[in-house]
Amino acid sequence: MRIYLKISRQLESDIRQYFRPGDYLPPEMQLAERFQVNRHTVRRAIDELVANGLVQRHQGKGNMVLRQPHLYRLHDGAHFTGNLLEQGSLPSCQVVGSRLMAVTGKLAVELNIEPEQKIVHIQTLRTTEGIPRCVINHYLSDPEWWPVLKHFRQGSLHEFLRKTLELELKRESTRLSARAPSNEECRLLQINKSVPVMRIKTRNQLKGSNQIAEFSVSSSRSDLIEYVVEH
Repeated sequence: MRIYLKISRQLESDIRQYFRPGDYLPPEMQLAERFQVNRHTVRRAIDELVANGLVQRHQGKGNMVLRQPHLYRLHDGAHFTGNLLEQGSLPSCQVVGSRLMAVTGKLAVELNIEPEQKIVHIQTLRTTEGIPRCVINHYLSDPEWWPVLKHFRQGSLHEFLRKTLELELKRESTRLSARAPSNEECRLLQINKSVPVMRIKTRNQLKGSNQIAEFSVSSSRSDLIEYVVEH
C-alpha cells in the first residue's frame, strides 16, 4: 500500500477516536514530522480524507473535521433508537402530535384495512446531541390502542407498545426514496430546500402474525444519516 494511503487510514482512525466536528487537524508540517514524510505526501493523504467527506479544507485555517452521518442498519428488527444507542449516541424522541383519524385510501391499502376506519396517527421528531435527525409519521391500525398511545411522550414507540400493550412489531417491508423536503420538514429538521431527505416507508407486522400493525413514513436528513442495507 502506498504510504499516503496508510497515513490517510491512520488519520481517519484518529478522527473517529479523538476529534469532534469542527476540530482542526494538526498543521500539515506537524503531520509530516509525525509520519516522517514530506508535506506533499501528507497533502495527498488529506486529499483522500476530503474525497471521503471526513474533512474540509479552509484556506488560511487548516483542515476541519466534518460531522459524520450516523449509520442506520435496515433489517427486520431495526429501530431508530436502538441503532443509535449501539453507536454510542443518546437519541431523544419528541412527540409533535397525536390523534385519531379516518384512514385515507392509500393508507388503508398500506395498513390492509377498509377506508374511513379510525387509526392512530403519531408524529415524532428524533434528535441526537440536540440536532434533529428525522421526523416520523406513525400510522397504527387499531384504534383500541389509542387510550394508551395518547400518553406516549418520549423514547422508543415500539418499546412503549411492548411494555404497555405487550405488542411486539417486526418489519415486514421497507421502501426507500429521496426527494426535496416539504416546508414542514424544513422547519422540523432545521434544514433548507437544498438538503434532500431520505424517505423510508415501513410496514410493521405484529410478531407471529400477518396483521399490519403500523405503517410509518420517516423523513431523514441525508447529510446526517446513512442507511445500510444488510443481507
